[in-house]
Amino acid sequence: MTRKLRDDCFLHDSERLTHAEAISILRERMSPVVEIEQVAIDETPGRILAEDVIAPRNIPAHTNSAVDGYAFAFKSYSSKNGGSLKVSARAAAGHAAINPIETGSAARIFTGAAMPDDTDSVVMQEDTDTEARDGEIWVTIPGGLKQGANCRLAGEDVKEGEVMLSAGCRLRPQDSASAAAAGEATLACYKRPRIAVFSTGDEVIRPGKKLESGQVYDANAPMLRGLIEAAGAECIDLGILPDKVDAVEASLKEAANKYNVVITSGGASRGEEDHVVNAIDRLGTLHMWQIAIKPGRPMAFGQIDDCVHMGLPGNPVAVFVCFLLYVRPVLVRLGGGNWPEPARYPLKAAFSVPKKKTGRREFWRGFLEAGADGVLAAGKFERDGSGLITGLREADGLIEVGEDVTEVLQGDEIAFIPFTEFGISRT
Repeated sequence: MTRKLRDDCFLHDSERLTHAEAISILRERMSPVVEIEQVAIDETPGRILAEDVIAPRNIPAHTNSAVDGYAFAFKSYSSKNGGSLKVSARAAAGHAAINPIETGSAARIFTGAAMPDDTDSVVMQEDTDTEARDGEIWVTIPGGLKQGANCRLAGEDVKEGEVMLSAGCRLRPQDSASAAAAGEATLACYKRPRIAVFSTGDEVIRPGKKLESGQVYDANAPMLRGLIEAAGAECIDLGILPDKVDAVEASLKEAANKYNVVITSGGASRGEEDHVVNAIDRLGTLHMWQIAIKPGRPMAFGQIDDCVHMGLPGNPVAVFVCFLLYVRPVLVRLGGGNWPEPARYPLKAAFSVPKKKTGRREFWRGFLEAGADGVLAAGKFERDGSGLITGLREADGLIEVGEDVTEVLQGDEIAFIPFTEFGISRT
């Protein structure tokens, strides 16, 4: 069987990578690992397109009327004075275009109907007057219209042969609508990658059970499910791994044979009870990245054959931030999508941090607020603890602070990444 991942797909030669170095390696090394399937057009929103969609014809296919009114040839009309034309034909939407109308006459036409031959302009019915003359209907058209008024030209939306949608894009509802307008009943899409999730630690229990001394409820599993599904992948929750070497190794080995990615939360360090990294070492290849960021420094990456392992820290805030920065784009890329680079928006800081450690990139929880001058600014959640989920609930996004920054003072320009850049809506 052909391997889908290189054995050294995470290989690097640094003891601790910067955020930019980590992103560069991931972006360069990751490639799709899932197969392609045909998906019904009404089920494509949210899926990743596997093949370009080429327009098989002009859209719209024919020049048509944008309003209910009367179609006529501009050459038979005086833009300065207007005029009256005999109504010699009728054109309705959904019916074949009629033959050329009588020279110097007009056609009653309805929205969406194909323009009759030799007509090129339409007047809205509410701008006209009609009268009967010797058993025939005449329409009076006011002056001031321009040639081509109220017409939608064939191909003005999309021209035949144009690339409408490019492979690797995540299909939005409007993208699916565009493909449907081209007559596409199905689209070639990548299958959703299957992601196994383990929580770890004897102290971790699932909500609903009685909390004993020294135990904590598992907040990471439901959060990861939501984040994984928002990234367009399928989440399979495999429960909590105990702090037992054999159990951890056996569970990881079994999962690696079934799923595209295994994500663990907790156990990402080298302590005596952190068995995950040692198990990956024995089963495959582990590259402890030790990324120079806060929160999430012990983020781990590895692989077991064609299965990617991503070891997240245990604290919920670090799990959330590391998922958005590193795991989400990897899942998108493995699932056939283009690497999603979030936009940074320059805002003024509505806070001050007079002292920051250099040598690491920090991601603070931030929220949007109106500054003293009424201009949108960024506030900061006061407490930085990695276990404070309240900060995630109150935040609108992340404030990214570079490795060389020593302080941030009120009014300084900062880089703000809204959660909407990661597919997480505020409402």
